[in-house]
Amino acid sequence: MRDAVHWLVVLAEEENVTAAADRLGLTQPTLSRMLARLERSLGQQLFDRQGRRITLNDKGRGYVDHVRRADAELALAEQSLRVDQPRVIRFGFLHSFGTWLVPALIGRARTRDPGLRFELVQGAADEMGRRVLDGSLDLAVVSPRPTDAALAWRLIRRQHLHLALPRDHPLAASTRLRMADLRGETFVGLEQGYGMRRLLDSACAAAGFEPTIAFECQELSTVAGLVGAGVGVALLPVEDAPHYPAGVVTVPLDGTDTARDIGVVWARRRSLPTHALAVRDLLRSS
Repeated sequence: MRDAVHWLVVLAEEENVTAAADRLGLTQPTLSRMLARLERSLGQQLFDRQGRRITLNDKGRGYVDHVRRADAELALAEQSLRVDQPRVIRFGFLHSFGTWLVPALIGRARTRDPGLRFELVQGAADEMGRRVLDGSLDLAVVSPRPTDAALAWRLIRRQHLHLALPRDHPLAASTRLRMADLRGETFVGLEQGYGMRRLLDSACAAAGFEPTIAFECQELSTVAGLVGAGVGVALLPVEDAPHYPAGVVTVPLDGTDTARDIGVVWARRRSLPTHALAVRDLLRSS
């Protein structure tokens, strides 16, 4: 029964008929005919075609949102028939998601399926991606979007990034700053391999300089604490600012909407167990 809707969810994720057909174990012509039949029966075109790429149009997005919910409910229904089988999800995430995003997800998932068990792993974005691909993790929440095409990705939300400075810094009273204004400053950042470090390096490179790193660590809370202590400046999510030490001031970047995309990843070429699919589908863009 679930096959009747799941193919459309996969097609919307892949935005490519050939890639979706590969995931589903179908031929490309078969999947194209399925889509054509559905659109004829609805009397609406759900996708805009751009060469080999297809993207959901406004009507398609609304329709597929309902289909995703139906797909997730059917996955849970199938799962309920296998109550004697252990349902374990191997789930990875960045350290900075451990205080809000992941606990909320686990709470929602266990409310829907009390027998579900999570095996949790924290680490850098690059490490989480590697572990998903080698099969030691089913899902991972990472940022930014991985560049490896073998990883499928679904956007969950965007976090806006501001510059964080010590309260007594000469630029702390600024209403806006350019990244170039921080040339020559000393930065506090995460270690190489972490998504926020990649974003910092990219932002500095776009401004024409390489950051001088005073201290590398693994936690954004540590970065904020060291900024407050005057060790250096940093690029940090502004949504986390209420939790930063009193000695930290955040200033928006001028002329750019610098943000980090947060999303869930899974291995494109490997099928997920039904209970993992249900959890993945709880993670929706906000």
